[in-house]
Amino acid sequence: MFFEDLKYKNKIIPQTILGYGPFMAELYFGHRSRLYLDDLYNNPQNISEIIQKSYDCGVRAINLVNDSNLLKAYDMACDAGCQMKVIATIGKSDIDYLNPNYEVAKEVDWDEDIELFSAYDCPVMLVDEFITDAYDWTLTSKILGKINETDSLSGLVTAFPSRTTDLVKDNLDLDLFDFYMIPLNSLSYMMDINAFNNAQRQEFVNRLVELDKKVIASRILAAGVLKPQESFEFFKNVDYVDAICMGVAKISEACEDFKLLKDY
Repeated sequence: MFFEDLKYKNKIIPQTILGYGPFMAELYFGHRSRLYLDDLYNNPQNISEIIQKSYDCGVRAINLVNDSNLLKAYDMACDAGCQMKVIATIGKSDIDYLNPNYEVAKEVDWDEDIELFSAYDCPVMLVDEFITDAYDWTLTSKILGKINETDSLSGLVTAFPSRTTDLVKDNLDLDLFDFYMIPLNSLSYMMDINAFNNAQRQEFVNRLVELDKKVIASRILAAGVLKPQESFEFFKNVDYVDAICMGVAKISEACEDFKLLKDY
């Protein structure tokens, strides 16, 4: 499951994407964030080894942001023989994930990110969620337009898939982007849906399908709340997701999780 390539507009996008969350010690991991900071973010060699093992397990794409430690780790993995396509997130800022300041997020140098990732094998560039969810549609349109001037396809990341999906249709030229990365898991964890019951799920799916974009599901393990098998069982019955983005924090996790995903 999710180990084939998505072919779209003359681009090849692997359906399984290695996420950067643990590597960047994102705060939504709670107490594990400090462990990830010491073990991963501050030790690019450790990140590189996980990237290499993921590659050995068949993962052919990675989600990257413009961060020196993360890019150093990726470069080390490339030097070791990894040939991954980059799904770039443009405009990621160093703000508190749990209490974000959207005005500060909008001031990030996204132009530099676009220029940087234009030099990579980068079929897709995505506007960071803190820019998307600031709902400054003029700025979002400008960034998407700049991405579309490159050789990459463009897309949006959102932390609020329900609310943002509704707003995008009324405020943004839908021809500006092709991909839509959303948090999605069976618990509705880190989603703006309180209880992901059948009725809510179908209503949400209908709106998502109506948007008619290629959907990348992120946080599929609910920041570690779900076991991989639980998550994969959910996605067996999901036909509106085109790719998944999943982070792993250890070499052993990469071996176990991606082997299990293949079995599905």
